Amino acid sequence: MAINSVRVEKLRKKKIDGLALKKLIDAGLTWLRTNKENVNALNVFPVPDGDTGTNMTLTLQAAWNEIKDLGTRNIGEMAAAVSKGALMGARGNSGVITSQILRGISRGLHDKNILDVDSMISAFGEARDTAYKGVVKPVEGTILTVIKEIANATEAVRGSAKDAIEVLEVAVKAADEAVKKTPDLLPVLKQAGVVDSGGKGLFFILEGMLRHVYGESLDAPTIQIQPMNAMNLEGALEEVEEGQDYEVVVDFVPNGELDLQSFYGKLEEMGTSIQVGEGEGMYRMHIHVPLENRYVPIDYIMGIGTITKVAMENLLAQMDDIQKAAQLKFNPVEPDTIAVVVVSPGQGLSKIFASLGVANIVAGGQSMNPSTQDILASFENLPTDKVIILPNNKNIILAANQAKEVTVKNVHVIPTRTIPQGLAAMLALQPDGELDSVAEKMTKAYSSVKTGEITIATRTVEIDGVSVKDGQVIALLDGKLSLASESVEQGVMDLLAKANAEEAEIVSMFYGENMTHAEANRIADLIREKYSNLNIEVQEGGQPHYQFIISIE
Repeated sequence: MAINSVRVEKLRKKKIDGLALKKLIDAGLTWLRTNKENVNALNVFPVPDGDTGTNMTLTLQAAWNEIKDLGTRNIGEMAAAVSKGALMGARGNSGVITSQILRGISRGLHDKNILDVDSMISAFGEARDTAYKGVVKPVEGTILTVIKEIANATEAVRGSAKDAIEVLEVAVKAADEAVKKTPDLLPVLKQAGVVDSGGKGLFFILEGMLRHVYGESLDAPTIQIQPMNAMNLEGALEEVEEGQDYEVVVDFVPNGELDLQSFYGKLEEMGTSIQVGEGEGMYRMHIHVPLENRYVPIDYIMGIGTITKVAMENLLAQMDDIQKAAQLKFNPVEPDTIAVVVVSPGQGLSKIFASLGVANIVAGGQSMNPSTQDILASFENLPTDKVIILPNNKNIILAANQAKEVTVKNVHVIPTRTIPQGLAAMLALQPDGELDSVAEKMTKAYSSVKTGEITIATRTVEIDGVSVKDGQVIALLDGKLSLASESVEQGVMDLLAKANAEEAEIVSMFYGENMTHAEANRIADLIREKYSNLNIEVQEGGQPHYQFIISIE
């Protein structure tokens, strides 16, 4: 890190009170959010569902929301508020453990007015102890190991450290070293070729605080994201403990004093990956359970206390999404080259785009428009500042342009409105070219492509002189309603006639998730019979809603 020595020396002379802690929490959150996707990409344990960075960010965001309007200079009061907010907002394994680390820090500072060397070291020790107590079966090589090494390293400098900033420097160094060692402690990490995601998230929080002290930027990540498809996730998935079908999180207030040993024992009969957070008489229980047991922990806790909140997630579905994403193979992006990100509505289409050299894909399309943040996240961590976005849908162009406005990177949005336009544009990509020139060529490339879309009408209506009944097959030509038909087959044939297919050379047909390969080929054969001059290509698109997306060139 580049250190602003004048700033650091000035801060060394100041007392670290509640307001100073507030700034540190803000910095930690900002740096974690900046590197969120990096943390997500590392997530393979206990379930490879790619959400550790998101969960930790949301947890720390909840802590920030609790203190953002708090003006106390008492560091114990500020730390208590941080702890409360984190507990209430804790998400997932990593979020619950993060909340307990913050709970421990709060305990270490509860009767303090300012943060000094001894209180900071004690706070890290309490953080370690509280985090380990919150997990039934602590696993080394995780965020638990990282907080333990932080606590041990800071305790070793008690009596020699000059101030709290020096202790923070020791903590960040220890976190970095501990994270690097996690694959040696947890075989699934070594197999996947990653470090622990939760530990890395904790490192980013502390590093963000130190970067604030040093006067470093918190806006741009310093490391490149490793995409999920680059990891050996197949092996990681095989290592996942059986019975982790659902994640259940329950907030509750016990009827009396909670016997933690007995409570843990009951939970172990129900599932795995158990964490329990506590704060001001309220508890948050986190557990992974088999499908058939997903309501059992809720029923049990209802018998011992008052439930205030329940959250449940299907981990099998999350892992399925990750496995699908892992099938995509992206070419690595070199610095100073052009990276293209595209919006794609189906797995088959995504594979085609990946084969053409896109750097990343955002899932989206008709009725599933991605947010500005989704699009921004797709390229912010790429190691180049030259980016082209292909929205491939008229309803996504605005979000793409908004992503362009909020990034410091040089971004061109090529306003492709259809998948065929996006594919045609990709064929003109020259990654080593000049950005403006390449964007212009890609824009020209898609302008001559005609797009046909076959779908089912959801209402009875008349548009542009075309009468449509609910349930009929309809065809769109370049986004405009062209005709209605009683069958997909007839709809395709009539659409091609409308598009003057006899004048074209190539027709590419991308069939949707509700269309079989055999049926798609049968219709393609009919086209070949009528248009012997055409080169007909049939590929799986996997898109919802549309039986076919058709490119006519």
